[in-house]
Order: sequence, then structure tokens, then C-alpha cells
Amino acid sequence: MKPIVTITAPVVLAAAGLLSVAVPPVLGGEPATPAMIDHTVTTLEGDSLDLASFRGKPMLIVNTASKCGYTPQYAGLQRLHERYAARGLVILGFPSNDFGGQEPGTAVEIGAFCRKNYGVSFRMMEKVHAKGPEIAPIYRTLTEQTADGIRGEIKWNFTKFLIDGDGRVVARFGSSVDPEDPELVAAIEKLLPTS
Repeated sequence: MKPIVTITAPVVLAAAGLLSVAVPPVLGGEPATPAMIDHTVTTLEGDSLDLASFRGKPMLIVNTASKCGYTPQYAGLQRLHERYAARGLVILGFPSNDFGGQEPGTAVEIGAFCRKNYGVSFRMMEKVHAKGPEIAPIYRTLTEQTADGIRGEIKWNFTKFLIDGDGRVVARFGSSVDPEDPELVAAIEKLLPTS
């Protein structure tokens, strides 16, 4: 079964025949939805990280968990990081215990698990709520303030959101889509400068 992917960047559509288009409304030449680079988040180590520092770079934001059937996707995310970080891709992992209680660990435990088992060197953020009444502001923007076809509550761990260099959410990939799935890789490559 083919993964369902929604892309809002028209340039990405040329490489994928099964993608549906959802272009956000534009007012005065600017996207009507808030830019992801307007957010400040907290790292797993407790430091503040202003996403505006990534202006001009695409981001892949993923809600993660250490005790999930999809946890091995950390390895694919790490390989994406190693392959594309030098060209500007920023991967941000947001641990969440919202889905089956599969991320019960502390920040120290999560960090140690990711490094020991998957060699994770991409940025990991503090544990957040990705849904529900205490949803983190970044996930409120991702799930409530994005275009039709991207918007909607997260259903499980390892949902992936692709953001362009201007901070616009351009695609959402479900939990079952491997980080190295050709369609996801193609979408990332369309946002990167040519090498």
C-alpha cells in the first residue's frame, strides 16, 4: 500500500504522481498560517532553541518514542541527518508519551537511549505533548494551523512534518512512512540547495 502524502510546495509535485495538493491561503503575498520559525523550543538538555536560527534551512520534525514498534526509525532519521545536514537539513525529534505511554523516560534516559542504540546526533527536544489539552505550541501550529491535508491530530509516534526554509509546513508523512522512503527523500531533496 502506497503511503499517503500531502505536499503544499508545487515544485515537489513534479516528482510524485500520487501526491495531493493543498495550497494554503495567501494574504498579501504571505502564508496565512504561522511560520514554524516563529517558535522557540527547549532541547533535551534544557536549553532554549529559537527555530528562527534555521531560517533558510528545511526542517523535519518528528514526534518520537523509545518503546514503539517504529522506534527503529531513529536509525533512518540518523542516516538522513548524516546524509543531508551539510546541505542544510535540520532534524528535530520531539519525544512524546502521548501514544500508548511509549516514552516514559526522563530527558537523561531518552538521550542515553538514543545515543546508545541508534547513535543519534541530530537535535532532540524536551518531551512534549503532541496532542490533547496540554499540546505544545509547536504541535498546535503543526496540527491545527496548517493547510487542509496536513492539519489534523497526530495519531501515533513518528509522524513526520517537512518544513521549507521559510518555515512553511509543506508535507506530512505518517508513522508507517520510513524516514528513507523514496517519496520522503525526494521531498527533502527538492527543498535543499543543489550540491
